[in-house]
Amino acid sequence: MTARPVLGIIACNRAVGSEVAQAVMNRYMRAAMTYADVAALIIPSLPDLMTAADVAPRIDGILLTGSPSNVATRLYGEDGGDGPYDDGRDEIAMSMVERMIDAQKPVFGICRGFQEINVALGGSLRRDTSVNDTLLRHHAPDDVPFDAMFDHRHAVDLTDGGILASAYAKGALNVNSVHYQGIGRLADGLNVEARAPDGLVEAYSAWPNGAPLLAVQWHPEWETENDPDSQTYFHLLGKALRGDL
Repeated sequence: MTARPVLGIIACNRAVGSEVAQAVMNRYMRAAMTYADVAALIIPSLPDLMTAADVAPRIDGILLTGSPSNVATRLYGEDGGDGPYDDGRDEIAMSMVERMIDAQKPVFGICRGFQEINVALGGSLRRDTSVNDTLLRHHAPDDVPFDAMFDHRHAVDLTDGGILASAYAKGALNVNSVHYQGIGRLADGLNVEARAPDGLVEAYSAWPNGAPLLAVQWHPEWETENDPDSQTYFHLLGKALRGDL
C-alpha cells in the first residue's frame, strides 16, 4: 500500500484554562485528512525550541489555518493595530513558508494563513474589512453566536483560467466570510484567484520556485461535509501533495 502524503498543520498558542497549549481546531484536521486523503502532523508554534528547518524536510506540504489572532503589523511595516497577537505563530509561519518554497513543497492557507502567506512574501494587510463603508461587511456582527458567524456569506468572482475557476467549472462561489483583516497590497508573484464584489482579494495562487501555493480568505473547513465546494478546496490540497495539481 502506498503511504499517504503527510501534511503539516500549524498550531496556535492558545489559552486552555490557566495554561498555554498548542492548538489546532479539529475541523481543520478532519477536513484536510478526509477530503485531501492525507495523514497529518501538528507543527508547534514554539520558535525557541524548533525551527522550520527541522520540520520542512519531514512533511510533504503545509496548511496554515485560520486563528483568532492577527498577524503582527510590524511584519508588514506598519504600526498600531489590534490584537490578539501570536508572535510564536508568526515566526514559525513566516519561516515555514520560506522553507517549504525552497523545498518546492505545497503551501496552502485559510483565513489567517491566507494573510500570513501574503505577508511572508512581501505583501501587506488592511484592517478595516468590517468597518469600511466602501467595502462589503466581511464579518458578522460581534454579538452573534459563534456558529452564526459562519452563516455570514457573500459571493466571490473567480478569475477566468485560474486554478479555482477550472476546478469548480464556474465563475463564482458563495463563501462564508469571517475576517476583520484582508489583503492590502498583494505580494509580487501572487495571482488573484477570486475577488469579492468590493474588489478585495479573496484567493490567490502561485508557483514560487515550482512550489504549488493556493490560499483562500474564507473557511472551507467549516461543515465541509455539507458543502461540495469546500470539499473541492481540500481535493486540490490532496492533488498538490501528490504532485498532480
